[in-house]
Amino acid sequence: MGPFKSSVFILILHLLEGALSNSLIQLNNNGYEGIVVAIDPNVPEDETLIQQIKDMVTQASPYLFEATGKRFYFKNVAILIPETWKTKADYVRPKLETYKNADVLVAESTPPGNDEPYTEQMGNCGEKGERIHLTPDFIAGKKLGEYGPQGRAFVHEWAHLRWGVFDEYNNDEKFYLSNGRIQAVRCSAGITGTNVVKKCQGGSCYTKRCTFNKVTGLYEKGCEFVLQSRQTEKASIMFAQHVDSIVEFCTEQNHNKEAPNKQNQKCNLRSTWEVIRDSEDFKKTTPMTTQPPNPTFSLLQIGQRIVCLVLDKSGSMATGNRLNRLNQAGQLFLLQTVELGSWVGMVTFDSAAHVQSELIQINSGSDRDTLAKRLPAAASGGTSICSGLRSAFTVIRKKYPTDGSEIVLLTDGEDNTISGCFNEVKQSGAIIHTVALGPSAAQELEELSKMTGGLQTYASDQVQNNGLIDAFGALSSGNGAVSQRSIQLESKGLTLQNSQWMNGTVIVDSTVGKDTLFLITWTTQPPQILLWDPSGQKQDGFVVDKNTKMAYLQIPGTAKVGTWKYSLQASSQTLTLTVTSRASNATLPPITVTSKTNKDTSKFPSPVIVYANIRQGASPILRASVTALIESVNGKTVTLELLDNGAGADATKDDGVYSRYFTTYDTNGRYSVKVRALGGVNAARRRVTPQQSGALYIPGWIENDEIRWNPPRPEINKDDVQHKQVCFSRTSSGGSFVASNVPNAPIPDLFPPGQITDLKAEIHGGSLINLTWTAPGDDYDHGTAHKYIIRISTSILDLRDKFNESLQVNTTALIPKEANSEEVFLFKPENITFENGTDLFIAIQAVDKVDLKSEISNIARVSLFIPPQTPPETPSPDETSAPCPNIHINSTIPGIHILKIMWKWIGELQLSIA
Repeated sequence: MGPFKSSVFILILHLLEGALSNSLIQLNNNGYEGIVVAIDPNVPEDETLIQQIKDMVTQASPYLFEATGKRFYFKNVAILIPETWKTKADYVRPKLETYKNADVLVAESTPPGNDEPYTEQMGNCGEKGERIHLTPDFIAGKKLGEYGPQGRAFVHEWAHLRWGVFDEYNNDEKFYLSNGRIQAVRCSAGITGTNVVKKCQGGSCYTKRCTFNKVTGLYEKGCEFVLQSRQTEKASIMFAQHVDSIVEFCTEQNHNKEAPNKQNQKCNLRSTWEVIRDSEDFKKTTPMTTQPPNPTFSLLQIGQRIVCLVLDKSGSMATGNRLNRLNQAGQLFLLQTVELGSWVGMVTFDSAAHVQSELIQINSGSDRDTLAKRLPAAASGGTSICSGLRSAFTVIRKKYPTDGSEIVLLTDGEDNTISGCFNEVKQSGAIIHTVALGPSAAQELEELSKMTGGLQTYASDQVQNNGLIDAFGALSSGNGAVSQRSIQLESKGLTLQNSQWMNGTVIVDSTVGKDTLFLITWTTQPPQILLWDPSGQKQDGFVVDKNTKMAYLQIPGTAKVGTWKYSLQASSQTLTLTVTSRASNATLPPITVTSKTNKDTSKFPSPVIVYANIRQGASPILRASVTALIESVNGKTVTLELLDNGAGADATKDDGVYSRYFTTYDTNGRYSVKVRALGGVNAARRRVTPQQSGALYIPGWIENDEIRWNPPRPEINKDDVQHKQVCFSRTSSGGSFVASNVPNAPIPDLFPPGQITDLKAEIHGGSLINLTWTAPGDDYDHGTAHKYIIRISTSILDLRDKFNESLQVNTTALIPKEANSEEVFLFKPENITFENGTDLFIAIQAVDKVDLKSEISNIARVSLFIPPQTPPETPSPDETSAPCPNIHINSTIPGIHILKIMWKWIGELQLSIA
């Protein structure tokens, strides 16, 4: 096994360990169960859409079955129907299914007319995607000519979602050079078509063969590879699943390794079938010997939110001011986080359970106050978590079934009987969110949130980190409209001495401002509180609760847009400030920050990846300042700067997803994650999300020797960034994860440098090769690597599979820079033939100070091409007789670059791909 394949295997093992996914999908006897398709609340009511979703999945299932060698099919699917649609007898209440864990979202196109099906993929090759996005017009078959049959396109997206493969076309670079000939990007290479361009002027259009561009060495802009409608090739679904003959994924035998597409770039030239074959799904199944049944469907309609708080008031809650902190966090949830119209009940428990409130519907501030007054006031007794859960089920069942209800379970104590009610929890259909408080909370607690799809959070006893309030603030509805959800603008704390001041600012941007709440807590005495709005007007009217040690101010109407200033003064105590708000307008999407980790359990030395997805509707927010605060059970906090640079842990540059590896473990146990995002002078909004992964837009097709064109593909300009300043502030809970196998200090260095994924190569000065890449670190994307190993080969597969045997470049003068810096290295190939027609492949490996090596980088390529020379014309006596070539450089593959040296006398060249 070569070094690359070995490292991929190790990486897959790491990814499987504790992998965090909100999806309910299960693979059972070759059939996928628990698929959730959610119809967005903003989609106009149309009952035919439900049948069209059923038809799409039903058509997709046998196509998937045959494409995977009779291994997989779609068994059952739940369709989530908006609460605003009319109720029908066959619509039932969801259980664990929510918009937050939906696998497929059906929503109106953004911008209008852009109906491309696509899949969010935050991870790398082999990692599951986040969600498939489809539009009603696509599902209705109104885009059949542009994307082909809906069922086939759904299988294309499913491969992105479930197996982490990538597209085998390239909208940015549709052609490339191979052995001096222009080829269309496709897989397999046997797919036939013609390269033509459509020209329009003055209302009339015509089609002509593409013209060779002497500057780029490729075809002119606008050239398309139009497929023949009749093909014989069977692969590949990740290129053009709409073609009738295509019923397979590319395999190792027919995969086009030269094509500059994302599958080759992300998966180091491996075919899609090789990646699928390495998946856990594949390993758990064998081919079926009979035909699978048709999928079955359940129709679920979102209803009113039903929540029961289950709160620990055992004796240990009297430790470290925990009970009072619970009251502060509980009041935030009841006064602000939980949405109007929700039903809320409350149970406390010690050795037994106590009903504090039956279900009450939140219709006014007085309803919120009534519940807040029933928060526990004293702590005593033991800990019986199951008693609390059973009592909560009883409270809910008095009014509603427990299906789809939510339980917020907080505990700080150990309870070795918690597994005794696991079966009851599973059967209840309720979603359980867990809040572990302090270092001794029951170790099995997270199992409850894992088995029900709930949020798991952890709060330490470090009051200044505001963890408990953050945990309760994160519990907005998984089904409510975004405009109704509580959004946290600020969360911070500080321990003050000798009448010190805690000063700061909070930005209220134009997308929020409704129901804005300022909440201050303290540990001993009420502080002096000063707050000014953006116009400089001092704000009074804080409601002070000395018993709970908190004060809050609800801004009437919509808070003024701009910078709010605060000053808090106290001595010898800890203060916290929390600011929450809601969308200013139901039609203006608010800027949101959704944070998560890639796993909920981690075994040292496997790293954890922290993600923050920043959006305004479908538009990503770029160039924000994003930091993650990761706190261990020991109370140690590590600050990470998250980056959207397409290097290290970040899969795609400028997609609004900010990422970073966490490796700074200090102990076993729980770690909490909190993300802060600030938008200022440099932040900008991209109008639309650049498509990461999705079905190919068909420009047209050839039928009976005639080209039939589709309407032009909606333009998605990667540089379409709105440079208007985007100022905002947000905080977001990223939940928690549990670390194990962490050795005692000093922690050994077992983390290698991260893989380089953006290596590029160009010819410089005719004989030198110029390399550029983003520097990895000593530990993944942190610190500074010790050295680089650069190797070259004339065989791309030898370089990939026999890297250590390939020719090494002298890098004595190359000193690595700090992680995430831009590296540049110029070298002259030696001891290798580099002449006309030579393809030279280059890869890098980073090495740290204890000689741990990174995975091999993506493979870059340079190629020297000199066309055959014809006898020159005899110059006249007054002409210069010394010919001189023009040199042009063109990039054809991300990380694979082609040099073309073409003589001045080359005319326009017409090449046709047969």
